[in-house]
Amino acid sequence: MTGDQEEHTFFLDPKERHLKWKSFDILEKFLVLLCGFCIIGFTFSVFFDVTTRLVQAPWLWLQQATTAFFAYGVFLGMAVASRRNEHMYLTEFVANLSGSIRRKLEIFSRLVSLGVALLMIYFGWLNMLHDMGSFRMPSLIPMGYYTACIPLSAFFIALFMLEQLVNGINNGFQNEHQDPSQRNVP
Repeated sequence: MTGDQEEHTFFLDPKERHLKWKSFDILEKFLVLLCGFCIIGFTFSVFFDVTTRLVQAPWLWLQQATTAFFAYGVFLGMAVASRRNEHMYLTEFVANLSGSIRRKLEIFSRLVSLGVALLMIYFGWLNMLHDMGSFRMPSLIPMGYYTACIPLSAFFIALFMLEQLVNGINNGFQNEHQDPSQRNVP
């Protein structure tokens, strides 16, 4: 890559590269692939569930697969969205700010997300352990395997929030290389 070419890595916004560690890019790619696999699995399991019911020969285990694909797809998708700043984030509002006000709001936003992720890890873990005593019929798979996606995704969300906090505090949250005329100003 030449010096004047911008680095584009797997849907990563080049304006936010300074908030990301390159070592986590492979983790993000892996999570995106898992999400894609879950979406495809969810789609096919719903299709086959409906089809087998229409021909009066239902596969009961398909609902369990559908539940697992849906839950893991949604919660791992939350982790990916948090790394890309595509989660519940006041992007347009904060993007038009600068200086210490922006810095404080960026830190506050990420601390709130980190706090929620830590609560999700704790209570998700307790819920998963509790659900190991409940079983899905007809396969008798413990429900804890389904709810394990909550603390798992929360771990990744916390990891990505820490990444952005450390890099934002060290490098600034606003990309200094961005031309101010390119910002979205209403």
